[in-house]
Amino acid sequence: MHNKMRTGWVVAGLLSSAVALPAWAAKDAVIAVGSNFTTLDPYDANDTLSQTVAKSFYQGLYGLDKDLKVEPVLAESYQVSPDGLTYTIKLRSGIKFQDGTDFNAEAVKVNFDRASNPDNHLKRYSLFKYIASTEAVDPTTVKVTLKQPFSAFINILAHPAAVIISPAALKKYGKDIGFHPVGTGPYEFVTWNQTDFVKVKKWDGYWKKGYPKLDSITWRPVVDNNTRAAMLQTGEANFAYPVPFEQVQLLKNNSKLSVETWPSNMQRYISLNVTQKPFDNPKVREALEYAINRDALVKVAFSGYADVATGVLPPKIKYSQSYPAYPYDPAKARELLKEAGYPNGFTTTLWSSHNHSTAQKVLQFTQQQLAQVGVKVTLTAMDAGQRAAEVEAKGQKEAGVRMFYTGWSASTGEADWALTPLFATTSWPPAIFNTAFYSNPQVDKDLSDALKTTDDAQKAQLYKDAQDHIWNEHPWIPLVVEKLVSAQSKTLSGFYVQPDTGFDFDNADLK
Repeated sequence: MHNKMRTGWVVAGLLSSAVALPAWAAKDAVIAVGSNFTTLDPYDANDTLSQTVAKSFYQGLYGLDKDLKVEPVLAESYQVSPDGLTYTIKLRSGIKFQDGTDFNAEAVKVNFDRASNPDNHLKRYSLFKYIASTEAVDPTTVKVTLKQPFSAFINILAHPAAVIISPAALKKYGKDIGFHPVGTGPYEFVTWNQTDFVKVKKWDGYWKKGYPKLDSITWRPVVDNNTRAAMLQTGEANFAYPVPFEQVQLLKNNSKLSVETWPSNMQRYISLNVTQKPFDNPKVREALEYAINRDALVKVAFSGYADVATGVLPPKIKYSQSYPAYPYDPAKARELLKEAGYPNGFTTTLWSSHNHSTAQKVLQFTQQQLAQVGVKVTLTAMDAGQRAAEVEAKGQKEAGVRMFYTGWSASTGEADWALTPLFATTSWPPAIFNTAFYSNPQVDKDLSDALKTTDDAQKAQLYKDAQDHIWNEHPWIPLVVEKLVSAQSKTLSGFYVQPDTGFDFDNADLK
């Protein structure tokens, strides 16, 4: 015990933590992740990581397994009316929130009423904006009426944002609920040191008997890739994601560690603010497509752990379209820039939504590539707070974003959430994440109509038409579909990286 306590204090000191890791936790998993958490209210989080951490203490009616397949969680079953407007959902009974209040239909109504009210200005409002009303029919039956048919509705309910928060906690904490989470999940919230860690502990009242298997989880944001890898080597962390690609072999050589590569729907891209010069000119946008050697980018920044993007949707997403890759052709890029009226190039800014070392490599590589065609870019790698303030919170008129390197993974596992948040006119920040401020009425119509039909062939054609328009109008420079690489102690089991970069840890255990 004495040695364990000393180790706890050493680790805490190394990580500049104000609170030492408690020695009493026989099975305390330390999870090192690549960026800070923005909030513990999933309805108000735009990043997958914050929503993933919230899965410690929150659950939804439906969820996604490690392969992003929809599965019932707090719900047992549902029926949808022939007109596609009414969903009647049967709930599990006998479940309580961590504050002792009952989970029931009224709790679902409170949460869906909050999520679907635009006056609450929640970042995930767009997921729930089609809800017209929610009715508690009886304690275990909820009836949700939609404003229009929405064929992806159950996928939306499986999104990690669509959790059920204790109504008593919502009433008590109001807008501060992000600091006081209370759900039905396997772990209770303990503390959130906003620069160092989120800690949760096993909840003895969890409705799934025999779970969770861990006593506690400490989620540690560690921005530097090399530091995350070092924490695994020294035993200060049980799991790290992402790990630096260039250190994969070193980690594999450690007999106490295992390295896993996971399939992904994480698309990396650079959005171009098409409402601002020079990116309002389609020839400029096309020129930049030719200016970046994506094959070299895969090697330089991702050490081969990525595939060159062949569309605006990752191949794993249903209805994705593939297009001929733009070849690396600096001469063609300069020619197009000249035709656009920029024979000497131009100066602009390139921001990144993350500041970990892989993102830094992408920025530096892109800066060098664009310089070769006369485009000079100033780089800014943002942390979560900067991103929220400078990108997510600002509308088109005050937005300073020009070129923006980021990524998107559809955490519903279907095409609508991979397209609408990024390309619909209604998704301009601060509503969602269309950081190109792209707008095409036909694309808007295609995306809307695709949700109204249950005819698979018609849906496929609508999504194809939308992608054709987007690909040909270049609001983005699609870069790569990233492969997901994690590493962990061999003593940890049941911890998975999902294709959307979230985690599945329902069965996590330590030997």
